[in-house]
Formats: sequence, C-alpha cells, structure tokens
Amino acid sequence: MSDLQVLIPNAAESSSRPLRIGNVHIGFPVVQAALSGYSDWPMRWIARQHGASYSLCEVMLDQFLVQLKDRAKNKHFLFNSEDEKPVAGQLMGAEPEQFAEGAKRLAAAGFDVIDINFGCPVKKVLGRCRGGFHLSQPDVALEIVSRTREMVPSHIPVTVKMRRGIDDSNQSRDQFFEILRGAFDRGIAAATVHGRTVVQRYRGPSRWEFLADLKREFPQQTILGSGDLFTAEDCFRMMSETGVDGVTVARGAIGNPWIFEQARALARGEELPPPPSVFRQREVLVKHWELAAQLYGSARTGPLMRKFGIKYSASHPQFEQVRPEFTKIRCWEDWKSVLDRWYSQDQPGVYPPPEVHRVQGSSCNE
Repeated sequence: MSDLQVLIPNAAESSSRPLRIGNVHIGFPVVQAALSGYSDWPMRWIARQHGASYSLCEVMLDQFLVQLKDRAKNKHFLFNSEDEKPVAGQLMGAEPEQFAEGAKRLAAAGFDVIDINFGCPVKKVLGRCRGGFHLSQPDVALEIVSRTREMVPSHIPVTVKMRRGIDDSNQSRDQFFEILRGAFDRGIAAATVHGRTVVQRYRGPSRWEFLADLKREFPQQTILGSGDLFTAEDCFRMMSETGVDGVTVARGAIGNPWIFEQARALARGEELPPPPSVFRQREVLVKHWELAAQLYGSARTGPLMRKFGIKYSASHPQFEQVRPEFTKIRCWEDWKSVLDRWYSQDQPGVYPPPEVHRVQGSSCNE
C-alpha cells in the first residue's frame, strides 16, 4: 500500500470536521494564508474558485490604513467581493491605539474576520516593533488584542497569527503561551500558529510537534497550523499528525490554486488529481490578468503580474524555459505573447518543484 493510499482515509477524517471561526462558518479546513505582496483580490478570488473555503488579504500596516484616503487608485487595498467570502483582513502595527483604529477600518471595509499579525519575521518589521517582535512583549501584545477586540463590532471574529516564539529559549516559550492564553481570555476566536520561530525565519523545517503540543494544551480552542504546506498531502498530514482544526497554505498556494482542489479530492477519498494541463493553466493565467486589470487598471497590471507569472510557470512542463519569459512582462501584449508561445498546445502539467517555494526578498509570506 502506498503512502498516498494510507493518507486518503486520514484526509477524509480530517475534513469531516467543518472549520468555524467564531460565528463564521468556513467548512473545508484547508484555507489560503495571508501573503504579503500576493494575496490581493484576484489571487483570493481564483483560490476560492479552485476550492479554498476562506482566505486572508495581504497584511496591512495600521498606520497606513488610518491615513488611507478613499481614492480610486487606492481601492485595491481594501477591496473584497461577495463571491470570495468569507475573507479576513490582516493587520500589523506597533501601537495598540493605532492598531485598533486600523482594525476598525478593515471591519468597515467588509472583511468578515480581523486577523492580528504577531508572526512576521522580516528584519525591518522587527526593527519597527511590529509583527513577530510582539512575541517578546506580552503586555503590549495583549493590549493590542484587547483594544482590537473592543474596537471591532462583536459579530466580527478577531484572530491572531503567531510563530512559536522569538527563539527556542524557555523564556520565549513562556511568553508565547502567556500571549496565546491571554488572547483567548480576551475573546479571540482562533489562532494560526507557524511552526518556526521568528529568528529562524524560513530556515530549517517547521516544527509540527509544537502544534501537536499546542492542540493538547488548548483542546477546546480553534487552532490552525502553518508552515511547510506545499502539497495537498502535506495539509492532511499536518492535521493528522498534530490534531489542528485546519491549515493555512501560504507559499504553496502562490501560482498554484490547484492545491485546494487537490485537497478537496483527497478529502472525498479520491486519488490525487494530476497537475493541471497546460490549457487549464492558460485559462487561469488569462483570468488572473483580467481580474488584476479590473482592479488596478491596465497600465499597472503588467509589472504586478510578473511575480505571479513566475510562480505559475512552475506547473509548466518546460518550467526552466517558461519562467524567464514572465520576468519580462510589461503589458497585456507581453503576457499574451508568452501564452501564445508556451501555452498554445495542450500537454500534461507538472507539480511545482520544491525550489519554487524558496523565499526571495523581504516578505511576511508564511
């Protein structure tokens, strides 16, 4: 019996417990994470169409939100649509009072859940006392939770995103549990926990055993797991090994919305679907461009779509040749030229190779 055949019953069992975040029904427990620079409305909409039951927008700074003007050129920051719901707005900042005001802005924009980011490991974020830095100061972190919960309307759940601590010291572990326990006491509806520390960033494996410890410590609370989820099988293996209530797919979903439909197939007890064919990839590439042009305007779409094209190319059987073509994108004509050259003849696709998940640049993509 293959590993996959052993896994499928676990997948069906894990997905039989519908996920809820407070009063928000999510259902299928494999969701799309907040992805800095990526999880805008077009990406979230496409993920939803391919089986993601819930997604989070890219993290936004409280200071930026408070000062954001209601202008056409800014509409993409807070844009969400009825056909992608439920969707969460994620927030990051330093000062509790300003943080709460930013959360109020997200709630007013129509996001169904407000997520507090205590996990970003990027150096410039930590240097400004944001993101994962708060794991070193429980008092400030819990004041942020309290003020946010008080500011956001009671029918909108508030959640937190954390790493397992600043580092692997006993003090860091104690601070993590102080924050998480205090956050649940102050009314958060769920927590998403990444199995790496802040100082670890993306080096080394995500420690899933910590998530298992966490679920044993908080058996009645909603805990979602994050870290090293690059295939549909990974998602169910994490739920099976740790007991978490759901998983958030981050880097594994960039340019790969098919991971969600693959996960749903496993949950139904079916075999893992094959990678999307080249023609199926082309359909999504066209649709993603159309949605981006609708949101940003045609003049801004080209440069924004380069990074997505690069990630999508990982499913193409000639990945090494296709990837460089997307780095040159400036306009729709460039995009169409790549599609006409590389996506005009149908053939089987491939699963993205592991190296495409490497983190490049400064990003909170977890």
